[in-house]
Amino acid sequence: MIRSLYTASTGMYAQQLNIDTLAHNMANVTTTGFKRQRVEFQDLLYQYIRRPAVNEDLLEPSGLAVGLGVHPVTSYTLFSQGNLQETGNPMDVAINGNGFFRVEVPGYDDYLYTRDGAIKIDAEGRLVTSDGYYYVGVDALDPQAYDITIESNGMVTYRLPGEEELQEAGQLELATFVNPAGLEKLGKSLYQVTENSGEPIDWDPEEDRSISLVSGYLEASNVQIVEEMVNLITAQRAYEMNSKVIQASDEMLQTAANLRR
Repeated sequence: MIRSLYTASTGMYAQQLNIDTLAHNMANVTTTGFKRQRVEFQDLLYQYIRRPAVNEDLLEPSGLAVGLGVHPVTSYTLFSQGNLQETGNPMDVAINGNGFFRVEVPGYDDYLYTRDGAIKIDAEGRLVTSDGYYYVGVDALDPQAYDITIESNGMVTYRLPGEEELQEAGQLELATFVNPAGLEKLGKSLYQVTENSGEPIDWDPEEDRSISLVSGYLEASNVQIVEEMVNLITAQRAYEMNSKVIQASDEMLQTAANLRR
């Protein structure tokens, strides 16, 4: 059987996976704190028809080898900073830098992490995500609390009726990772620590000035829709070209099968 049939099929599979990833990116173009993914590929093994000869009588610079296609290696998450969009809501907080909010989720022994800073207040006065998961580091607010403020270092303050002094509810806990791309994606904008990500490093706002919180803003997705569209066109054309190779190989086989006629 013609080798190109199998080789082109690996190209079609690879580009299908590429398009699936691009579709996921574009579907989350408005998801707060979403980080785009990129599929990376490697060529497959090579089949040597004739290896280079190296002896006293003959020195060939290269032999004759045919590649066997391509395969996806990894789906890499790009944690570049998304644009900060003003919302005017003081409970919306964007992370300017490489940190993650620490979140307490039922069913998990360890904390999970998120870039989503669309903070809500539940019936108990706790700061929670849209799914009701607690942001770690902040106590429940007083039922009469008003003028709630989240400072750049994560400190949450508020006022009480009849009192001039600011009340402190705690400080939002953030963490960084040596390899954030190694975090396991769980959906709902949540990430879980793995051996590849390394252990979380607690953020100290006094020592690490590269991270700050911006109240009244949310971090938009870092998906660049024009770039994704260009990548989609490239993947689509690559898929079509691989399908043309299969058609051409099929026609060659048909010609060989009809030689006896």
